[in-house]
Amino acid sequence: MGNVRLETKVGVPTADIPSMFDWKSDYAVNIGSIDAQHQNLFAIGRELHAAMCAGQGKAIIGRILDRLVQYTTMHFAHEEHLMQLHRYPDFAEHKAQHDALVKQVEAFQSDFNAGRSTMAVPVLKFLKHWLEKHIKVSDLAYAPFLKAQKVA
Repeated sequence: MGNVRLETKVGVPTADIPSMFDWKSDYAVNIGSIDAQHQNLFAIGRELHAAMCAGQGKAIIGRILDRLVQYTTMHFAHEEHLMQLHRYPDFAEHKAQHDALVKQVEAFQSDFNAGRSTMAVPVLKFLKHWLEKHIKVSDLAYAPFLKAQKVA
């Protein structure tokens, strides 16, 4: 049985479950308020993933989507305020990325409210991609600039 990989109901190898939404230091922008908010987004991902692994994804997806819409609005407003306050030169591009992410979360919520039943897997994949790509690339790009402005 050495090469057998058990999989969850969402097709993710069980060996990957603990790390799928674990916070790692390479996600840190080293700005306390932003890192704390990012960690909250990871917690939302862990909650959705755990529910899906237990076969309860459909039961909680509405609540998760509501939280994602509310939390992303608050989190992006905070990041954008810091960028504008300190005149981050790539603000417009970063804001456009935020706007696209919010639009996608709102589209998921709209689909869910319209009765689309297979929402959990696309939301999970989107959230994982967002956390890995947006935070590790776009957010880490502004971090040195804001830190040079003494944002802690």
